[in-house]
Amino acid sequence: MKKRFLVSVGLMLVAGAPMLFAQAAAPAAASGSVIKYIAAALAVGLACLGGGIAVGQIGAAAMAAMSENPELSGRAIPFVGLAEGICLWGFIVALMILSA
Repeated sequence: MKKRFLVSVGLMLVAGAPMLFAQAAAPAAASGSVIKYIAAALAVGLACLGGGIAVGQIGAAAMAAMSENPELSGRAIPFVGLAEGICLWGFIVALMILSA
């Protein structure tokens, strides 16, 4: 878990490095729209990252439970759907941010 966190933070720092060395100053009106796009990207990205981790954990536990009792397959699928719903909520939040 700690290794995943460090890798994701490292990737975020590498992706954000060009903003540190930008030379042109953006007008005041355009900076608000840039912040909206960054916020929308963070909403979708973090929601999908969390949803992916949740689906991985739930899927592994569901497969382990189904290997012991095959009748549990119908009960495990809704939990995977709930974890995938996290990604959809992130997308909806991003649309709300961009429409404002």
